[in-house]
Amino acid sequence: MKKLKSDKKKKAPWPTKDAMAQVYEMNLWGGEGDDFYSGSGSHHPDIVDPYIEKVRSFLKSFEEPLVVCDLGCGDFNVGRQLIDHAKKYIAVDIVEELINRNKEKYQEEKLEFRCLDLAMEKWPSGDCAILRNVLQHLSNAEIQAIVRKLPGFKYVILTEHVPDGDFIPNKDIISGQGIRLKKKSGVDLLASPFNLEVEEATQWLSIPSKEWGGRVVTTLYEMGDFEC
Repeated sequence: MKKLKSDKKKKAPWPTKDAMAQVYEMNLWGGEGDDFYSGSGSHHPDIVDPYIEKVRSFLKSFEEPLVVCDLGCGDFNVGRQLIDHAKKYIAVDIVEELINRNKEKYQEEKLEFRCLDLAMEKWPSGDCAILRNVLQHLSNAEIQAIVRKLPGFKYVILTEHVPDGDFIPNKDIISGQGIRLKKKSGVDLLASPFNLEVEEATQWLSIPSKEWGGRVVTTLYEMGDFEC
């Protein structure tokens, strides 16, 4: 079994770091043995293939390639398929052992991995932030700390697992492996208490989740000169 260390140097007011380390140590999202596996949301072709096609098309549309920050890169099964279309690709995750494994497994000149707590620590700068199935695992307080940093990017590509139909957004949870779907809720950054101001929001994908119910929704936010 993987033995993952907890970083004692900075103690966050939420349990995310330890919870995510436990997910990979105990293979709570699937996978076998000592490898790291970020769940079906990062591997199932019905979810992953349309997403990769859409993001690739977006990144390729720029004459000057974008610097991409993949915030919550997980096992990097998705990110590895996007590197070629970025000027620089910075992949971030909170689990140190996962980042170390990614560094060994994926090595390209314009690829960089960093271990960061997105809510607690300063982010790398870039043009486009990717948050794919990340915020759904976090408490509202932690999401709010992250939302305050999003206006530093021109574009934000957000993917969240939400219920079908109408739902009450942003019911609070304790940060961990679970998501708001059990509460018949999901993350909506434009709704209270986050109230993220954007210049334009365009829904790219809404894919039914056969395994868990609900749908996996990807939205492009074009950021204006706003402060959260």
